[in-house]
Amino acid sequence: MSKRKRKKLKLKDVPRKSDPKKGTGKKPKGSGRRLYTDENPKDTVSIKFATPADARATCSKVKKVNKPFARKIQIMTVVEQRSRYGGKPKQRSIAKRCKEAIRRLHGKK
Repeated sequence: MSKRKRKKLKLKDVPRKSDPKKGTGKKPKGSGRRLYTDENPKDTVSIKFATPADARATCSKVKKVNKPFARKIQIMTVVEQRSRYGGKPKQRSIAKRCKEAIRRLHGKK
């Protein structure tokens, strides 16, 4: 009896439907977005917080942008955290006040 050789398929050879066309970040449970990848650059809200004026401009832009409440809070949290650990206390306080203003606008606490 002769043994028949079978070709083994590797996991990387088989395309999966759940994989995105581009981007490699891990998708959090219950979220439609992946972390650390920009799958839709047109959807991106750019932030700037080098000076207090930049932080105020970012705040007003986030308030006006047509995004869900959670996304606005998430954007301002990024500004707050980065300025906090970047040693920019004025920008941090601006971001914090902006988050409170967004919560008041949406009627949430």
